[in-house]
Amino acid sequence: MNRTARIYVAGHSGLVGSAIIHRLRECDCENVIVRSSKELDLRDQTAVNHFFATERPEYVFLAAAKVGGILANSVFPAQFIYDNIMIETNIIHAAYKSGVKKLLLLGSSCIYPKFALQPIKEEYLMTGKLESTNEAYAVAKIAGIELCKAYNQQYGTNFISVMPTNLYGPNDNFDLASAHVLPALIRKFHEAKVNSNSSVDIWGTGKPRREFLYIDDLADACLFLMDEYEGSEPINVGVGEDISIAELAELVAGIVGYQGNIVYNAQMPDGTPRKLLDISKLTALGWRPRIVLEDGIRKTYQWYIFDNLESQNL
Repeated sequence: MNRTARIYVAGHSGLVGSAIIHRLRECDCENVIVRSSKELDLRDQTAVNHFFATERPEYVFLAAAKVGGILANSVFPAQFIYDNIMIETNIIHAAYKSGVKKLLLLGSSCIYPKFALQPIKEEYLMTGKLESTNEAYAVAKIAGIELCKAYNQQYGTNFISVMPTNLYGPNDNFDLASAHVLPALIRKFHEAKVNSNSSVDIWGTGKPRREFLYIDDLADACLFLMDEYEGSEPINVGVGEDISIAELAELVAGIVGYQGNIVYNAQMPDGTPRKLLDISKLTALGWRPRIVLEDGIRKTYQWYIFDNLESQNL
């Protein structure tokens, strides 16, 4: 990817997009294009086509998406499938029409079957039933992968799909109604410490296992793959190690400094029992993550306290 090229980051203000912007600036990329959701509604096909025809980006990072945890996915499935399919369809088609050199679609590890063999290889996609608590989002992301594959096949485009594991880091969403598990735990334990609560309630049994990738590592992997990977098959991005939710809760509580009890509410859903990605395809290309989980959580908690709490009145 030519560092002087026009590079469009869709979803630049979100967790993934903001990290990609930061990494691009570190690489001295001079022509990074962004638009807020107020300036450009990515669900509006006419507006997206006009944007691409006017701005003529050469490379696209498609990080824009409607995202959320188990609660948000359960309550708003129609919005999750509609918004994400519209965003992907409009950008991918406009990228083809305007002659974009390369596009990178950010997907999610939730695309894989609920009971997939572990660690999960890319070829396990669509070999089993999805986890019901995030099925709408997963279907939309699978549609994005298939769009990239179909456009590559029919039109000769160079569109790639990247499937990251669970992400976390600065600029994450800490709203308990829509947050993923790690930022939700950070907020819960912080508030419990501040309020001297005797216990913290956590959804599920604590038994499911998850893999967590620090957002700066994902951004670095995205730039690496934009340079080094071509192909229609998705490629996993992760760390190759997982941890139980109970172990994660203990780790977060320790970093935050909360010393009360942790109570697991087994009446609430656990989600997928285990989700660990096979990253051998990526490591064979020469990329590996650098941030270990404990260090990443400390960085995220520091950001939450000093950069985010006051502005969001949390």
